[in-house]
Amino acid sequence: MRLIPIFTWNKTIRKFGDSTRKLSNAPWFQGVLLLACVIVAMLLANLPATRTLYKDFLETAVQVHFSSPDGQIDFLFPRDMTIERFINDILMVFFFFTVGLEIKREIADGELSSTKKAMLPVIAAFGGVLVPALIFTLINHGTAASTGWGIPTATDIAFAVCIMSVLGDKVPISLKVFLTALAIADDLIAILVVALFYGGTINLVLLGIAFIMILCTLLLRKLGEKRMLPYLFFAVMVWVLFYYSGIHATMSGVVMAFLIPVKPRYNKAYFFHKRDMYNARIDNWDKAISSSAFPNGPQRHYLREIRNICSGSMDMSYRVEHALSPWVNYLVMPIFALANAGVEITDPSYFNVFHIDPVLGGAGMGVFLGLVLGKPIGITLASWLAIKCKVGEMPAKATWQMLFAVACLGGIGFTMSIFVDTLSFGDQPANVMMQMRDAGKIAVLLGSLCSGILGTILIQIAHRKNA
Repeated sequence: MRLIPIFTWNKTIRKFGDSTRKLSNAPWFQGVLLLACVIVAMLLANLPATRTLYKDFLETAVQVHFSSPDGQIDFLFPRDMTIERFINDILMVFFFFTVGLEIKREIADGELSSTKKAMLPVIAAFGGVLVPALIFTLINHGTAASTGWGIPTATDIAFAVCIMSVLGDKVPISLKVFLTALAIADDLIAILVVALFYGGTINLVLLGIAFIMILCTLLLRKLGEKRMLPYLFFAVMVWVLFYYSGIHATMSGVVMAFLIPVKPRYNKAYFFHKRDMYNARIDNWDKAISSSAFPNGPQRHYLREIRNICSGSMDMSYRVEHALSPWVNYLVMPIFALANAGVEITDPSYFNVFHIDPVLGGAGMGVFLGLVLGKPIGITLASWLAIKCKVGEMPAKATWQMLFAVACLGGIGFTMSIFVDTLSFGDQPANVMMQMRDAGKIAVLLGSLCSGILGTILIQIAHRKNA
């Protein structure tokens, strides 16, 4: 009698697991998950029962204390590490690492692999960075907020893909590819912006040691090393050196992504030779043993060998990206959203993104207008110039109206914009810095929401007109 409910539960669990996998593979799921995390974070930061607990939890120290009995050794590692900084400086390294791998793949064999393919999205990405930065600077020039110009320059591909997947065939495939390639180029520009303008005071000695480690990694790759462990060791060392040298630690993830080998351990001829050999041995053992059981003991061994050969025939870069992407998409980014999107609304003026203070400036206004207006104007204008100058080609079956509508989705900043916001205004007093960062985060959320709605409406209009 007890076997029936156990069987039923097992069947239910399997169905639930299959449904969960199908759901997580849906292109819109990541965007919906991030949106849910934003709502939860805002509730945690503002509900009286959780407000203090949420803030204290993020400010909890996460450090290892090293000391000796004689007191000669006494230090904490990592320096000034809290849960919030652990998320932004350590977990986000994995996000930037996968972004670097994605950019590297697209440059090697993707939408950025040739001049003809890359010119239009790359030029459009530069336009989508320069115009928002210019709008922010014009609004905040000479004020305390002027250093936040990098906040509205980024595009969040997760939300953009989420909206385009919901719209289905109303968006031409060529424009989906265009926006994806643009977002990848945009990520590369954002990485350079963070590395060059949002680091701390540079310690040249530690930075020099980090470059020596990078050169050692290059030498390792040149010598043909295909194992993961040596690269992992140098990755940790580069992270530590970047963290203490003043370069933002997440940049170590991008650097190491470009150093991961792209050549597989086994070539095509070796793979086919080994595959055929093991298949023949599996077949021979099947004939030698009359048992109907498959696989038998020797066959299991050969199947494992085939699996190892298959794994070694794919380059390390692909294998690492394939292994990390689910963790980054469904764990790291949601945790980042939970930790950084929670803004305590102590002043209703945060929602008035058009408010400008004579001294502090209008960080919210600069971010909001940069995303909602600057992104689509910059992307469309740069695309128009590229096509008119014949250095780029109009995406197939696309119109200027549809391209502008898709460019509006480029104003969805979220992950990278919030990340840059957490690095901005560091030269201000602590209370002013937090006030400006909170205003910037609210503007990012509102600007991204308005960009998504505006882009969706314009795509619907353009589709009906074309139909």
